[in-house]
Amino acid sequence: MARPPVDPRLWRYARSARRYLAVSVALSVVITGSIVVTAIMLGRVLAGVVTDPGRRTIGEWATELSVLACAVACRVLATWLQSRLAHRAGAGVVAELETAVLTAGARLSPRELESRRTELAVVVGTGLSGLRGYLVGYVPALLLSVLVPPIVLAVIAMHDPISGLIVVITLPLIPVFMILIGLLTQGRAEATLAATTRLSDQLLDLFAGMPTLRALGREGSVGAQRHTGAKADSAVRSGTMADRVRDLGDALRQRTMRALRLAFLSSMVLEMLATLSVALVAVSTGLRLVFGEMSLYAGLVALVLAPEVYLPLRMVGERFHAAQDGMAAADKAFAVLESASGTTDSGGRAAPPSRRAGVVELHDLSVAARNGFAPEGLSAVLRPGVVTVLAGPNGSGKSTAVQAILGLLEPDRGAVTVDGVDVRDLEQEAWWARVAWLPQRPVLVPGTLRENLELFGARAESPAGHGPARVVDDLEAACAATGFDAVLEELPDRWDTVVGPGGVGLSLGQRQRLALTRILAADRPILLLDEPTAHLDADGEAAVLSALRQRARDGATVIVIGHRPTVLAAGDQVVQVRAEIGDPVEARL
Repeated sequence: MARPPVDPRLWRYARSARRYLAVSVALSVVITGSIVVTAIMLGRVLAGVVTDPGRRTIGEWATELSVLACAVACRVLATWLQSRLAHRAGAGVVAELETAVLTAGARLSPRELESRRTELAVVVGTGLSGLRGYLVGYVPALLLSVLVPPIVLAVIAMHDPISGLIVVITLPLIPVFMILIGLLTQGRAEATLAATTRLSDQLLDLFAGMPTLRALGREGSVGAQRHTGAKADSAVRSGTMADRVRDLGDALRQRTMRALRLAFLSSMVLEMLATLSVALVAVSTGLRLVFGEMSLYAGLVALVLAPEVYLPLRMVGERFHAAQDGMAAADKAFAVLESASGTTDSGGRAAPPSRRAGVVELHDLSVAARNGFAPEGLSAVLRPGVVTVLAGPNGSGKSTAVQAILGLLEPDRGAVTVDGVDVRDLEQEAWWARVAWLPQRPVLVPGTLRENLELFGARAESPAGHGPARVVDDLEAACAATGFDAVLEELPDRWDTVVGPGGVGLSLGQRQRLALTRILAADRPILLLDEPTAHLDADGEAAVLSALRQRARDGATVIVIGHRPTVLAAGDQVVQVRAEIGDPVEARL
């Protein structure tokens, strides 16, 4: 799809770019006026000094020289301001888009996020930084190319129509060759970005599989594809990891060098065209001056202004290629923003019926997987006051069913309802405010334990001056059930202990206990837990299951994914989840 010279999506998603565009237009007008005034003053002074012997002192030309100095100063100052503002705007726009893309990426469904995680990492990590070149170089050159050539051409034609005619004939050659070069390089930036994404994706897979490969004694071999895990050994291919990384790096280097070679060649072609065009004007002017067919003043003005006509177009051609990497990444960013805006529109959605625990019903729930449906035809009624266990073999779609309950993905067949209302018709934020979710890998944010605990509304202590005992009692009971009270005793700062991304600073068991404490202490009527007793010993598992049964007796809707016999035995209702494995279908990935 052809992209307009100034992509309107950039101004729509990056508000800081709008102000920069308006100021840049004003500065471009100042630069254009300075160019014309400079040429006219130079022509008057130089022609007068040569043709008028009585005016060959500086004092005779004080006015013209002062105007010339002011014009040059205005041009220098406007160019400097434009560059300075462009650098600031570039940094602001990149930061604004990166924040918007990260926010939009967080709204994507888990499957879509998984399929686009590397793309998002490349776009946000390094790709959007190329937009600085777009704003610093391409946009100012584009504005000058719109303003300078027609105005300067009009001034040349007023002083020397023949030179103006030469410029009119030769000027279109530069856009024509720019289009030809653009057709030649079409898709190169997108291909380079795609290659970078693939390289990052494969490197992440290789490094993610290293612990498994080391455990299998195959660390010298190339690892598996994504989801290495326990299947890494079956996906080992020939060659070493070092060779694979080297091959990937060489492929990316060669692609990048080809793109740079084309950029340099395009600059040379545009430079040659502009030089030849100015030479035609200079030769024509020189011959007519020799034969006395034009005045020296007109000839000087034409000669001074001729390069200024071609310069902005040449700069656009050169800087267009430098900005393509950033715009290719911006296209990816806009695609994420548009897809997220389409999935987060809550207009017309209903609020959940109440804050009480609801009856969750699964009606013939089926979600497309890579080679069938997982789950397939799942029907169940999940009631308050009951611990429901979703059981089934790995890959049967248990976690997918929970994601459908949350409204994070849309089923391919069937529906999920809460008190008779389809989850897709609920207002997401209000629905999520009723649910406490423990995923298979608990999410812990960088910060204190207190901040992680309060993600679902629990509090590490009662508010000052109020002292509601129930808040403290619920938290103490949750800590005792999960064993996190013993963890707190080992930490000198207790709830003010700082952890890193993903809970760095805590062991796997401690992270699981913190996440479980957060769930049990939260005042949420619906609990969804995916393998809640992972990384816990037998005593800890029994305490957690007992706490979950107590929450169910208190009226909560408790839904647990599990396969351990102890978890199945703790459930009041066990729902078997099955997958349909058959011919590959188009997965919703």
